Amino acid sequence: MTKWYDKSVEELHDLLVKKEITATELTKETFNRLKETEPKIDAFLALNEEKALEQAKLIDEKGIAAEDVLAGIPIGIKDNIVTKGLRTTAASKMLENFDPIYDATVMSKLYDKQMIPVGKLNMDEFAMGGSTENSAFKPTKNAWDQRKVPGGSSGGSAAAVAAGQVPVSLGSDTGGSIRQPAAFNGIVGMKPTYGRVSRFGLIAFASSLDQIGPLTRTVRDNALVLEAISGQDERDSTSASHPVANYVADIDAGVKGMKLAVPKEFMGEGVEAGVRESVQAAIEKFRELGATVEEVSLPNIAYSVEAYYIIASSEASSNLQRFDGIRYGYRADDCQNLEEVYIKTRSEGFGDEVKRRIMLGTFSLSAGYYDAYFKKAGQIRTLIKEEFLSVLKEYDLIIGPTAPTVAYNLGENIKDPLTMYAADILTIPVNLAGLPGMSIPCGLSNGLPVGLQIIGSYFDEKTMYQAAYAFEQGTEFHKLQPEILGGNN
Repeated sequence: MTKWYDKSVEELHDLLVKKEITATELTKETFNRLKETEPKIDAFLALNEEKALEQAKLIDEKGIAAEDVLAGIPIGIKDNIVTKGLRTTAASKMLENFDPIYDATVMSKLYDKQMIPVGKLNMDEFAMGGSTENSAFKPTKNAWDQRKVPGGSSGGSAAAVAAGQVPVSLGSDTGGSIRQPAAFNGIVGMKPTYGRVSRFGLIAFASSLDQIGPLTRTVRDNALVLEAISGQDERDSTSASHPVANYVADIDAGVKGMKLAVPKEFMGEGVEAGVRESVQAAIEKFRELGATVEEVSLPNIAYSVEAYYIIASSEASSNLQRFDGIRYGYRADDCQNLEEVYIKTRSEGFGDEVKRRIMLGTFSLSAGYYDAYFKKAGQIRTLIKEEFLSVLKEYDLIIGPTAPTVAYNLGENIKDPLTMYAADILTIPVNLAGLPGMSIPCGLSNGLPVGLQIIGSYFDEKTMYQAAYAFEQGTEFHKLQPEILGGNN
């Protein structure tokens, strides 16, 4: 049996088409790998072994055509994406036993491509957090150093790919929740343009900010999966009718002639020296590859964290009203009246971070404070969007660090929410503007991965993939592996 767990999706597809492995063998080896590595990583909350093997058997009986690049490929799914017949908890006690009766649109699209979901991945509860320590069930560990956080809220999705548990996973990104864990684990993570991927079946945190996207080890793999899950959906009124590009076509076109912008605010105070050095080296590599790189200014992003946490928390307070102990999910015992059902259920069912954001959001929306907080945050959001668009009229892409630091120790910041919130300063502005952003590995600092963030114009993920692929092929960073995967770093 060929070792599969450090191979790309395209390499696995080649093996499947040549019949050097079968989908059944690959699926069995995936679960063997999971059982071997899970005690160290803790990335999964639920496994789908029986159904996955049944699906693999059907795929083998049908045969895999050369053009079906994703057929038979295992994939992990973040646990806020609804999966029919597979427990979906959003890492919350509130949904501890929730067994959905329908699939999210992205799941239907994966099944159409004959991908094999192997299980549900751990996350911060209801996607609220940046370290996957806010899960109601367990913290996930970084693939590179199990004493470090994997990032969040899609920490399970990133760690599982980086540790070779699955070749690809889906995450969701509200303020950096795909890009930051991708950076912390040294892999590729894409947050598409808002509306590019259907949110139907995504358990909502902040509806105007959330987007589903793929995490992979290579840029080409990422492009293949994003194309598969993109497109308009009549069940999601916020999904866009903009045509889906063939992201892999012309991915090797290079960056010669491209103009790239580096906001000086992305490289300022608070960015670790090792991170800054890696990003500076990446900037020089882009110049070497033929791109023009110039400094620009985005002064209003200084207010993005404050605006984001008001908007996101306000939307969360509205979205999470449905979890009341009446219709589905956790319900507190020993309640004497309806008010007690509401209060005890929500007090016991939600974790501290979720309750903190619900209270912040409810306050921001309350009479007398709406104009002072929520309305003002919306105005700042508009200014940030206009600033981005002004720069992107002159430049093809914006680049900079994904996160100001590398992965930090488990438990280091969990008691300090303001520090945790400030760590999202470089990713949040992209969500506020609805733009696409991705993270690719660009170096190491203190032995831990550094992420380079690439930001594009609306629905221009194709150009982002071209630039990311050119950088990937011109460097060796994507070949670096954590010890759990082979350890050549």
